[in-house]
Parts: sequence; C-alpha cells; structure tokens
Amino acid sequence: MDLITVLRTFLRVAETRSFSAVAAELRVTQPAISRQVTALEQQLGVRLVHRSTHAVTLTDDGRELIGPAQQVLDAAEALQESTSQRRRNPVGRVRLSVPAPLGLYLSTHIGRLLDRYEHLSIDLVLRDGISDLVEEGLDLEVRLGTIEDSALISRHIGSTTAFLVASPQYLQGKSLPTHPKDLQEHDCIVYHRWGEDHVWWFSSPQGNLSVSVSGRFRANNATAVHRAAIEGRGIAMISHLLALEDIQKGRLQALMPEFPPLRFPLSVVYPSRRNLPLRTRVVIEFLTELMRADPAMSDVNTGAI
Repeated sequence: MDLITVLRTFLRVAETRSFSAVAAELRVTQPAISRQVTALEQQLGVRLVHRSTHAVTLTDDGRELIGPAQQVLDAAEALQESTSQRRRNPVGRVRLSVPAPLGLYLSTHIGRLLDRYEHLSIDLVLRDGISDLVEEGLDLEVRLGTIEDSALISRHIGSTTAFLVASPQYLQGKSLPTHPKDLQEHDCIVYHRWGEDHVWWFSSPQGNLSVSVSGRFRANNATAVHRAAIEGRGIAMISHLLALEDIQKGRLQALMPEFPPLRFPLSVVYPSRRNLPLRTRVVIEFLTELMRADPAMSDVNTGAI
C-alpha cells in the first residue's frame, strides 16, 4: 500500500463526502477509491467512514485522522520539494581527499566553487597516500598513477608535472647532474608514499629511464620535501605546484631539463556512479576544469617552465 497516496485519497473523501466525486477527479473507478479507504482502515485497525448508498460520513476515528494525515502529507511534500531542490542545486558537504600539493593549490581556488553554490560545503583532506573511501566516509579522492581498484569508478582529469630541483646552497661546489644515473652520486631527498619510492623515472627521446636514488632525509609529505630542498638538504623531485615559484625566484634550480620527470595520470575516484549527488558531480567538474586550466596539469603539457 502506498500510504501517501491512500492518505491523500482519504482526505479528499473526507472533504467531498463522496467516493464517486474523488474517483472522477482522479479518473479511476468508484470501487478503486473505496478499496483504498478500506485498505487504510485495515492498516490502522479502525473504521474511518460510514458507507451508504447516498453519502459517506466520517466516524470519530476518521475525523481524528484528518489532522495527522495532513501533517504526514505536508511533511512528504516538503521532503519532495527539498529533494527536487537538491537535484537542481548542489546542497550539502563533499568530503574530498587530495595529495598535499594539489590540496594547497585547490584551497586557493575553491572559493570560486563555493561562491557559485551557496549551499555547498567542502571538507578537504590532504593526504599523500591512498584512502579507504568507504571506511573513511570520503566522497571523492584524487589519485596519482594507475587506478588498480576495480571496485572504484575513476575519471581521468589531468597529469602531473614535476621538476628535479636543488637549492644553490646544496649545489655549491658540486657537479651538476646531466643524466639520471648521475643522481646516484648525490644526496637525494626521497618522498615516500607507496611502492618503490626510491626509484625515480624520467622521460627522454630514447624512452623512459629509471634510477635508484638514496639520501639522508626521507619524508612522506610533499611540503616537508619541498622545505628540505630549499634548505639545501639535497636534490628533490617536486610538483610544479610547489616548485615553480621558487625556481622563478632562484631559491631552487631546475636540473636536467633534457630528462624531465615522467608525468603520471591524475584521476578522481569514487565508490559508485549510482545516484551520484549533484554536489559530488559539480566538484568533479570543478576539478576537471581546474586541471585543464593549468597547462602543467592538462594533457597538452610540454614540460616547459
């Protein structure tokens, strides 16, 4: 039994005192209206109307039901209106996990999205590793590299750009590396997140090259690696989002331009596309727009500073 429909029918019967009048309004048969009221009586365990060949009159229980029935219908209509509003305009909170460099960049641009949608809120989680989206109550996560979890829905939104850098302080009195293999003679700052983090990959006209590096300082946070590089602790591979301004101002020097760090895909992942809320969809679109607007993260990047 559809309780909302039956309550609505009952209230119209109570107003018109006629099964046939309500049947004509709803374009159904008079017995169909009578069956709905009977089903409601059986559900509640009370008689709601007295039936006769000339009129329908309410019982005491029927009269007492009018107020509560109207409250239920009002609440259902309010819920339907709220849900419809949510479908037209993003409402609510989106929990989004992103790598630390992207999170710092996103925090300076997220105002555009929040200004556009006044009922949307963002809970930004900065994390350099991979999360358990369901366990941690995350709606979205931006991940670097190949997405291996087949249970997740993924959408490619861009690619990374990193620079191999060192501070003038570190480079003083040292030979500049000109080939990836030269890094084995240097103190490298290892940014460890997952997998073989001590293996650095580079692009070259001859194909991709890898080299194992080592150093006296390791960190699992990109910002910590960035600061250590500025302080002269070694050579580091750092996202353009952190390194570019320091390169332009001379605090860091870009190394081996002929062998740029290999770019990796950036994807936004989420648990399911079924009934994806509008608030989540607009965040995905915003992330995609943001990546495309930055030449270093769009897929037409040349790697130039």
